Amino acid sequence: MGNKNKTISFRVNEDVFETLRDIAEQRDISLSAVFRDYVDTLVAHDGQVRVVPEHEYDEGDEDAESFPPKVEVPKSFIREHERLELEADHLREQLDEYKRYVTSLSQQLEEYDEEEVINLEDLDSTEGDDTFRLG
Repeated sequence: MGNKNKTISFRVNEDVFETLRDIAEQRDISLSAVFRDYVDTLVAHDGQVRVVPEHEYDEGDEDAESFPPKVEVPKSFIREHERLELEADHLREQLDEYKRYVTSLSQQLEEYDEEEVINLEDLDSTEGDDTFRLG
């Protein structure tokens, strides 16, 4: 169940089509990318998208305050986010330290001769009176 793309058809008159093609050429993208950008923006803003010419948007009409939508984030949220980032950095540092420790232990283990290392499973299978001393 992957993320499947769906096709959307737009029907526009010739003049609008030429204008859209010019926009795509100015932005150096494909015409379908223009539509994808519009649809993505529409979905991201829950249908609250208004397309206006640039010169009208720059004039700053009375509705300009509500577009694009703005969200106020409480300081506590920002502080919590920063705290979590610091904690994540700390955990990454600990993980790197543990990785270095495991690497050093692995290198030490490789340095030992096979005869110096005794596996516990081998001790169980030993039938002789061999005694082993740790130290």
